Amino acid sequence: MEKQPFIKPDIDSIPKPDPEMAGHKEEDSGKGKPKEIDFNLLPEELEAYLNQYVVDQPEAVEVLATKICTHFNRMRLEIEEGASNDQALGNIKSNMLMIGPTGVGKTFIIKLIADRIGVPFVKGDATKFSETGYVGGDVEDLVRDLVHEADENIKLAEYGIIYIDEIDKVAASPSQYGPDVSRSGVQRNLLKLMEETEVDMKVPHDLASQMEAVVQAQRTGKAERKKVNTRNILFVVSGAFDGLAERIRKRISSQGIGFKSDVGLSPEEEANLLQMVATKDLIDYGFESEFIGRLPITVTLSDLDENSLYRILSNPTCAVIQAKKREFRAYGIELVFEDEALRKLAERAAAEETGARGLLSALEGVLIKFEKRLPTVGVKKLTVTGKLVDEPMKEMQRIIFDYALRSFADEFVTKTGIKLTYSPEAEKQLKSAAAKKDGDAREILQKQLKDYIYGVKLMGLDELIVTEEILKDPGNMLDKMIKKAYDKKEDGNLP
Repeated sequence: MEKQPFIKPDIDSIPKPDPEMAGHKEEDSGKGKPKEIDFNLLPEELEAYLNQYVVDQPEAVEVLATKICTHFNRMRLEIEEGASNDQALGNIKSNMLMIGPTGVGKTFIIKLIADRIGVPFVKGDATKFSETGYVGGDVEDLVRDLVHEADENIKLAEYGIIYIDEIDKVAASPSQYGPDVSRSGVQRNLLKLMEETEVDMKVPHDLASQMEAVVQAQRTGKAERKKVNTRNILFVVSGAFDGLAERIRKRISSQGIGFKSDVGLSPEEEANLLQMVATKDLIDYGFESEFIGRLPITVTLSDLDENSLYRILSNPTCAVIQAKKREFRAYGIELVFEDEALRKLAERAAAEETGARGLLSALEGVLIKFEKRLPTVGVKKLTVTGKLVDEPMKEMQRIIFDYALRSFADEFVTKTGIKLTYSPEAEKQLKSAAAKKDGDAREILQKQLKDYIYGVKLMGLDELIVTEEILKDPGNMLDKMIKKAYDKKEDGNLP
C-alpha cells in the first residue's frame, strides 16, 4: 500500500482546550460549536475520571487511559513540532483490540473517553460489513460519519475515535470450500483505514452528494474534493470472541512438558484465560496477521458478577439509575432506591448473564407498571424497596391505596381545617371496595364523604375518625353526628 505523505495540520484550525472546561460540560457546547480537544490530558487524570463510572475493570482502565492519553499527547507534539522523517518512521498508532463478554461496558468506556477528551466518536457494527462483502465504501462510511459527528469539521474529525463492535464476527473461519474471502476482505479494507489513507467525502452512489457538488461547481466555478486523512484517527475494535478461551487453553496445555501437561490450569489461570491471549491465538481464530499487527494494544475486560452489578447500581453516576430517575421525574415523581432493592436488582440482572445490559431489563421489569399507573394517580414519590422488587404488583396496590387515603385527608383538612383519620376497620373496608371496583379509594371517599366537608363545620370537631359505620351509611351517620353535636350544645346551655 502506498504511504500517504504527512501534511502538518494548521494548529490554529483545531479547537483549543479550556483547561477547566474541556470535555466536562457537553451541554454548554451547542450545535455547530466545535468541541475542544484536551491534548494535554494526563493518563492518571483520565484514569481517575473513568474510575468514577467504571466498576471492576482496573487493568483495562489503566491501559486504555494510558495509551489513549499518549496517543493524543503525541498528536499535540507533532502539531507543535511538525513531523520529521524520524517521527514518520516511528509512527505506530495505538489502535486497540478490546476482548470481553457482552455487557461489560466496552462501548461505554470508549464513549466516556471521547467525551472527556472532546473528540468526535462513532460506533459501527462489524457484522454490517460482513453482510455486504468487502465493498470499501461501506467501511469508509465510518469516517464520513465521524465528520458528521464533528459538525462537518474535517480537521476535528481527523482526531476522532472510531469504535467497531463485534469484530470477532469478521474472523475468516475456514470451510470445506476454503477460507471466508468476504470476511478477509472486510479485514483488508479496515486495515487501509487503520494505517493511513484518504477517504473522499463524496460518495459516488450518493445522489445528494452529486447534486451538492454540481451546485458548488456552478457557484464557484470549480468542484472541491473534500478528503479525510485517517492517519491520526484512533481505531478501537472489540468483540466477545466466543471460543477464544478454549484456543488459549489448548495452546497453554500443549506447552506443558512431561507430567506438567496433565496437571491442567490453576483456577486463577482458568478465570484469566483471555488475559493470556497471544497474537497466534487471534490468527488461529481467523484474523490476518497484518490486521492484528495494526492493533498493537490488546485490552481484556472481565465478566461482571452479582457484586459488580450491585456496585454499578449503587454508584452515584450509574447511568441506568439516573436515566430511570429522569423518566419518573418527567411525571413529577421522585424515585428513590433503598440498598436492599439495588442488591435484589443486581441478583436478577446477574441471572440473565448479559452483564450490565441485564440491569436495565431488571429495572424495567419491576418498574414498568409503576411508570404507567402512578402519573395518573398523582403519587409524587416512589421508594423502591426490597419488598417492592419481590412483589411489585402487591406493593403498587398498597402505595396507591395509602396515597389515596393520605391525599384525601390532606384535601379534607385544607377545606375544613379538621384532621381526618381512618379506623383499621374502615381502611380494610375501603381496600376491599377499591379492589372489587378496580378503582381508587380516593374516589370512593370523595363520593361517600362529600357532604361531610360541609357538615363537620357544624359540629365544632377538631378531628374526624372515618369508621366502618360512616362508610356503610354516610348520610344517616352524618345526621346522627350533627344531632349529637347540637344536643351537646343545648346541654351546655342548661343552668
